[in-house]
Amino acid sequence: MDTDEDYDLFLELFNESSNDSTYVTNELVTLCVKADVNKFGATFIPVFYHINFLLSLVGNGLVLCIMYKYEKLNTVTNIFLLNLVISDILFAGSLPFWATYHSSEWIFGRALCKLVGSMYSIGFYSSILFLTLMTFDRYLAVVHAITAAKSRRKLYACTLSAAVWFVSILAGMKELVLYDVWKHHDMGYMCEETGFSHAVMTKWKLVGYYQQFLVFFLLPLLMVLYCYIRITVRIMSTRMREKCRAVKLIFVIIFTFFICWTPYNVVILLRALHISRTDNSDDCSEALDYALYVTRNVAYLYCCVSPVFYTFVGKKFQSHFIKLMSKRIPCLKNTLLTSQSTRTTSQRSPYTNCDY
Repeated sequence: MDTDEDYDLFLELFNESSNDSTYVTNELVTLCVKADVNKFGATFIPVFYHINFLLSLVGNGLVLCIMYKYEKLNTVTNIFLLNLVISDILFAGSLPFWATYHSSEWIFGRALCKLVGSMYSIGFYSSILFLTLMTFDRYLAVVHAITAAKSRRKLYACTLSAAVWFVSILAGMKELVLYDVWKHHDMGYMCEETGFSHAVMTKWKLVGYYQQFLVFFLLPLLMVLYCYIRITVRIMSTRMREKCRAVKLIFVIIFTFFICWTPYNVVILLRALHISRTDNSDDCSEALDYALYVTRNVAYLYCCVSPVFYTFVGKKFQSHFIKLMSKRIPCLKNTLLTSQSTRTTSQRSPYTNCDY
């Protein structure tokens, strides 16, 4: 009889504890850890990150060298370009840390986890905004050349650059707060967004996804399209000798921007919709995880080489590059100068207005 009473008491206590709604509300969670996806990342990501880092180091270093030797920071374009280079170097500087992390585990400690995470985001966001700002400045210089001449001064460039850095740092504060180091039982030390309740993590993850898609993709894309369409219309309405070449270059810039950035941001949007629909930040789709790895690295590659791409579209920087290379590699001097002379003659011919 005592045994039956004890058993009934046990069931009563068990049912009471099961019905306690406060039991799991304060549980700390980590987001979407998947062994197969991480193995894929360990193979693919480190190589790609190191390639991006080296390309950025060489390309942005070359731009800085040319600006130091042949240019001055008294023009709006060069101020924006210098800030773009700094943002890309800041972003690329985080890539070796992530490459090491994906190949093994996080070995750099808690402070660097937060610092590298925020540096990575700030560099990434500011790069997109400076590319958009440079496009808008080109639009002013071409479409509103007379009215914009008075406003396009050094103060204007410095003020807009400071605004871009402020917005980027504000957007990157999320990583500084949420990133932390924790130990996974199979994969070792992880540097991820963690340490808060399930509801908080889900909310901030959605904020990050929608922020990326709306503020750092859709708005810049619409501005780039609008500015370059207006620039193209203005160029075609003039007697510019090389209008066909200019229009082709504009098309290449828009096409490259769209191809590199759209797949990544579509995946970001799909992940946000998936989390909103399932209401479970841990229930990630592996297909979206793999797609995110691939498309994100294409976007990162564009981010790392964009200063080189935007710089050497202009003839002035092409000329500076030829001078620099001819000084460093004497045997190339005659070849480069001959090539430049031939190209200049071809561009002056009235029958080759549409040549590259």
